[in-house]
Amino acid sequence: MNTQLSNRLSSTLVTDLPSSVVVFLVALPLCLGIALASGAPLFSGIIAGIVGGVVVGALSQSPLSVSGPAAGLTSIVVASIQDLGSFSVFLSCVVLAGVLQVAFGFLKAGVIGHFVPVAVIKGMLAAIGLILILKQLPHAVGYDVDFEGDESFMHNGKNTFGDIIEAFSFFTPGAVIIALISIVILLLWDKPILKQYRFFQLFPGALFVVLAGIGLNFLFKNNFPNLEVQSSHLVNFSSNSETTRFIDFFSLPDFSQLANSKVFIVAITLALVASLETLLNIEAADKLDPFKRITSLDHELKSQGVGNIVSGLIGGLPVTSVIVRTSANVASGAKSKASAISHGFLLLIAVALIPSFLQLIPLASLAGILLVLGYKLTSVGLFKEMFKKGYGQFVPFIVTIVAILFSDLLIGVFIGILVGIFFVLKTNFKSAIMLVNDGDNFLLKFTKDVSFLNKASLRKSFESIPNNASLIIDGSNAQFIDQDIIATVEDFKLSAPTKNIDVQIKKSNRAQNFYFKNE
Repeated sequence: MNTQLSNRLSSTLVTDLPSSVVVFLVALPLCLGIALASGAPLFSGIIAGIVGGVVVGALSQSPLSVSGPAAGLTSIVVASIQDLGSFSVFLSCVVLAGVLQVAFGFLKAGVIGHFVPVAVIKGMLAAIGLILILKQLPHAVGYDVDFEGDESFMHNGKNTFGDIIEAFSFFTPGAVIIALISIVILLLWDKPILKQYRFFQLFPGALFVVLAGIGLNFLFKNNFPNLEVQSSHLVNFSSNSETTRFIDFFSLPDFSQLANSKVFIVAITLALVASLETLLNIEAADKLDPFKRITSLDHELKSQGVGNIVSGLIGGLPVTSVIVRTSANVASGAKSKASAISHGFLLLIAVALIPSFLQLIPLASLAGILLVLGYKLTSVGLFKEMFKKGYGQFVPFIVTIVAILFSDLLIGVFIGILVGIFFVLKTNFKSAIMLVNDGDNFLLKFTKDVSFLNKASLRKSFESIPNNASLIIDGSNAQFIDQDIIATVEDFKLSAPTKNIDVQIKKSNRAQNFYFKNE
């Protein structure tokens, strides 16, 4: 038993701890960028990242999901803080949202996540990959006008493609060199020829990239000043000044405004949006899991709710399961939730003890990490796989990608679901009713349950039957036949004699209506 436990712990150390370092490196700038975009204190994003890792990670049953502040909530947070007039009052909304999420979990609301088609989930992952590539290209060349973590197509009157074009007017050679070297290192790091060596198995490639980026920038500073990456292109953690106590960065919520209806409106909005994003991301995480483990969505809502309660109580932004950090976790080889928990502790330790060191990290190094991650999420192989599955899968997949790229995650997924439903209905129309014939002898068979949605298809089948024909209507395989279908059959039976069509009904012992029980 001790040997088995030792082997399991050893396996976790080999895979999950290095993965947690990668997730930490990805999460740090995203936490800061999302807080900046939200109009909240910078440290509130770090608090949310710590809580998402340690608290939600410990409570969650998902082995690979990573939680933290979500880019999809930034617009809601900005508007809410302005409307409420105080960040501390907003924190009370975060706490209340967490309470609502816990209630959602007990009410079994997680079932909503199961209604999202697989094609839409895969489209969401591919879209996030493309967004990472498009959003990180400007950072890779040293143009940091858009904050880290932004996933929206439009921002401040500009759009993603405009940022890329404009970025090349602010070309920073040092940043480009660091980004290119970072990408090359990461691509080589995963090669089998290097993975056979213990060092490349244990040491995270992303950490080596960051250290290399810092080293290169020191080299530029001392030997090639024109290539030096300036402070504006480094991780900005200026709020953590050395003259301020670390404990002062935490803040308490103000519950004095609970009588204000705006507080409850914001709380409900946060709870609904955060829950939907979490459900989508957990479904995506399960799809990414190489072991195909299934996470209880109801339990996840409770875990996220507790996380938001804790985050709101100590001054953090609302948290959700987030796909970028989750994808980084999977791509770096994590096998258990120890990685998510460890990354939370790494955030806490790093910002408390080594904030000055963190500010030496070039954003171009992090851009290289995210560009490689984006490439893995939206590989050509994924598009080929979906295309081979037919238009019923490929079209919702592509529509989801395009919709997310030009709107946001929730709107894009909703559009993808609508397109997916259209193809499901189209398939149902074709397969629920089958009409075959041998000369003038026709058989119309209900191959499964039929509803009012099949009414048009049924009428079209009846119209195709010629005069003087014989028709058998077989409903024996249907357990449910809608009243609209029954009425359509009845109308046809009444009109059939005028066309000299002989109609026979094959009885059914399962469909609960008079047509198919007794002739």
